[in-house]
Parts: sequence; structure tokens; C-alpha cells
Amino acid sequence: MSHTVLIADDNLFVREALCKFFEQDEFDVCGEAENGKEAVDKAQELHPDLILLDLSMPVMNGLEATRVLKRMMPEVPVIMYSAYGDSSTEEAAISAGVSALVSKSENISVLLGKAHGALEP
Repeated sequence: MSHTVLIADDNLFVREALCKFFEQDEFDVCGEAENGKEAVDKAQELHPDLILLDLSMPVMNGLEATRVLKRMMPEVPVIMYSAYGDSSTEEAAISAGVSALVSKSENISVLLGKAHGALEP
């Protein structure tokens, strides 16, 4: 059974690439968002199994969106995919409720591995 994923990134190119990689890995991309507020709205509507958020987005950043999402649907894992991978960013992401923080400089296989790991019972 494939899992559904909602992908939020303000960069269209990055979003399209992520969708392609997740679909090739047998995920069902149920929705896309270009900012945190749109991600929250779509998550309420689509009820994904996993949410992938960029940290730096307009309107509502990934940390703010994670806090809202974890209050609304605490059982849904959130993975932060970010260009920023320093320890203070990681601490903020974990305190917001993310399951994993993956740097955009990592190989895509690291992200996909974290996605599968977050969905294991």
C-alpha cells in the first residue's frame, strides 16, 4: 500500500523534483503547497500520511506550519527539508514537532529513507 504525502516548498522546481522522486518511490503525492499556510489548509483537506515542508517559505514558514499541523493532526509525521542544517535550526525544528530535519545538500535517498522511517509503526 502506498502512503500519501503533501509536499510544500516555495520553489516550483524543487517541488516538482520532490514530487517526481516520491512518486518513483511509490508514494502518492496527494497535494502540493507553495507556503506554510497553504500546506496547513491542504493538510486539513487531504489528510496525508506524511507532510514534507521547506523551512523557509513566505506567508507562514515551515516551523510555524509544523506547530499548527502538530496541534491539528499530531499523529501525522512532518519532515523538514531545508537548506539550513545548523544545530539551532535542528533544535527549533524538533521542538516544533518535526520527525526529521533533512538538509537539501543531502542525497535524495536520505530524505526518502527518513520518509519511510517516519511512517513505520
